[in-house]
Amino acid sequence: MSGRLHADGPECARAHRLGRRLRALREARGLTRRELACAAGVPLRTLSRLESEGVAQPGLFTVAALARVLEVTVDELVAAAGAVPGLWSTGYEGRTIDSFVAALVDAGVDAVADVRLTPISRKPGFSKSRLSAALAEADISYLHLRSLGNPKDNRAPFWDGRVGEGLAAFADVLAAEPARRELAELAELAVERSVAVLCFEQDESRCHRQAVLAELHQRTALPVAALA
Repeated sequence: MSGRLHADGPECARAHRLGRRLRALREARGLTRRELACAAGVPLRTLSRLESEGVAQPGLFTVAALARVLEVTVDELVAAAGAVPGLWSTGYEGRTIDSFVAALVDAGVDAVADVRLTPISRKPGFSKSRLSAALAEADISYLHLRSLGNPKDNRAPFWDGRVGEGLAAFADVLAAEPARRELAELAELAVERSVAVLCFEQDESRCHRQAVLAELHQRTALPVAALA
């Protein structure tokens, strides 16, 4: 596992979301930090702190100046920072790593919980080391929860329409102590931050993560949304 995560509080999470959104908008417009800071009349050091460290209460005039240059409204920019804690369901099937990370940023996701038993992939960018690095570039945390992975011999039921059978078998996995411990950790994180639960299948109905998310919803009462 690539390190455990601890919630830093809602103010810290909002600050980091705003920083991620600023950086994504700046890069989409082909601007360097220096160019954006100069055009907005904002000190470069201030912009660097906003993007890299997160500032809990950035000045209104600073945010307004940056929004003007980035061609968005203040409301649109601040809305990205106000994403509420919650749960997202996502599969990387059919995605590129760049489009996947961009979708996470747009949704205000703070952390990705990888529930693949073995986090390797033939798709470029989605093996553990490269995925965690790509997410880190966007200031999104990554954790691999191996105990919430679906055993290899229980995957066929989800793929060939015997989903009920697959869910019944996976219930035994969730009942084991390692899985209960990781579920508790994930639930604690989700009540403070926006978390995407990741596996391969784009269609959640063909993936065991539906059981993980159902259990988390029961524990936290948080809504679950599909990542577009």
